[in-house]
Amino acid sequence: MKQLHRSHCPVARTLDILGDKWTLLILRDALVFHRKSFAEFEQSSENIPTSLLADRLKRLVDHGFLAKVPYQQKPTRYHYVTTEKAKAVLPVIRALKKFGEAQLDGS
Repeated sequence: MKQLHRSHCPVARTLDILGDKWTLLILRDALVFHRKSFAEFEQSSENIPTSLLADRLKRLVDHGFLAKVPYQQKPTRYHYVTTEKAKAVLPVIRALKKFGEAQLDGS
């Protein structure tokens, strides 16, 4: 999939996909908490609105961070599986966690 980005800068290109307040949290839930179904992502303590959750999951699938895999027929139901691309984001999530613990008040 050919992507058009606002900049040649790799940071800007990454933020074009992951740079909103929900997308990294969805990846965190998939990678750290092993959430797979829409309902499991919905249960996140951050209370993402369902319309935004559906949009961000679709974006993550479209960009190759998650794969949408059927697990049931009639009705067809899907779960989301992390890809190698998603797993490459895990050190970023860990760094953000470490920064938040060290630099930001958790109350």
